[in-house]
Amino acid sequence: MPALEIVTIGDELLLGLTIDTNGAWLARELGSFGVTVARRASVADTAEEIVDALQSALDRTGAVITTGGLGPTADDLTKPAIAGLFGRPLYFDEKQWEHIRQLWRSRRGTEPPEINKQQVMLPEGCTVLTNRHGTAPGILLEDERGRWVAMLPGVPREMRGIFREELAPIVQSRLGGNAPPIRTLTIRTTGIAESALPERLGDAVRGFPGLSLAYLPGQEGVDLRLTSRHFTPDEADRALRAGADTITSRVGTPVYAEGDTDMAEVVLAALRARGKRLAVAESCTGGLLGARLTAIPGSSDVFLGGIISYANEVKVGLLGVTPESLAQLGAVSEEVARAMAAGARRQTGAEAGIGITGIAGPGGATPTKPVGTVCIAVDIEGEVVAITSMMIGDRAEIRFRAAQAAMDMLRRRLAQT
Repeated sequence: MPALEIVTIGDELLLGLTIDTNGAWLARELGSFGVTVARRASVADTAEEIVDALQSALDRTGAVITTGGLGPTADDLTKPAIAGLFGRPLYFDEKQWEHIRQLWRSRRGTEPPEINKQQVMLPEGCTVLTNRHGTAPGILLEDERGRWVAMLPGVPREMRGIFREELAPIVQSRLGGNAPPIRTLTIRTTGIAESALPERLGDAVRGFPGLSLAYLPGQEGVDLRLTSRHFTPDEADRALRAGADTITSRVGTPVYAEGDTDMAEVVLAALRARGKRLAVAESCTGGLLGARLTAIPGSSDVFLGGIISYANEVKVGLLGVTPESLAQLGAVSEEVARAMAAGARRQTGAEAGIGITGIAGPGGATPTKPVGTVCIAVDIEGEVVAITSMMIGDRAEIRFRAAQAAMDMLRRRLAQT
């Protein structure tokens, strides 16, 4: 199977300050038309490191895509380093400079700084990959042995645009051929431990003919990813669909979506289908649940709003939590969560309400309520169910898991109505 390598460039990647989303995105795109990524590497913003990585990659596969280091500042060394590796001097490209000038005039009403001229110093003999989304053009450089490097900007929006509009057809014509595409289908589960899934899957735990099965645990739950590497597109689609249907039927209720669909989308669709509106009352999650719901376009037709009742005074004054409940049971209790859910409904007129209260840490724990204790209540037209759960992780993880669990609890309740 044809292969190439990806080299992402930038000190911020090595320091962990920026996640390498470019490499992951490119790997998925390349796999969609049958090109395997043989290796991915991240290197520092030094000419020595860039040349070393590129030389090794070219020796192995003869084809490399880089991202990053094409900006106008002193640390953008990708282009001169690779041009030197290929023995090509740089020249000033008047056409690309005029493109940058027009872009600056249209966006800012000014002329670009002189420093931007560095972005249009291009290696002789290169193919320019037009950047319709920013200033730095992409560059395709090939040597006399047919080995090539495609240089793309590090800004994700610009990189993706140049790849899809300019580079993808070139890579596909050179490496795509008749190789089968790499296709995947992800089945999303929540509220079930990774170790419990094999028992539910039974003999399907070994995978399916021609497909591999991977378990991908995360804050939202455990994703099950099926991958096809050897089928034609039609065969892959049929095999993936059959595999996903088998997984869904065997795992059952913990399956909530496919692909990259967020739980919030699922919950909003379920509310919409049943003609119900939602309001939330949050304590330990501090608005995270509302933020996830409103991140979905069109959510306003079923999500009315929420109350961040962090202080007990707000729980009492706005939501109707009784001082006696707080004194006897504490703010983190199912009784308080129930009152919060009911109060959210009452204040907004929603048919469904969620109440969340808990201890996200690192402080606030008691001998009977350790960090991670979260109480969640769902109220649908006066019928209230509440649970107490233990969430693992640090403060951010506990809050995220609590919001996910609350939406999952509502999803399951709605499925019963």
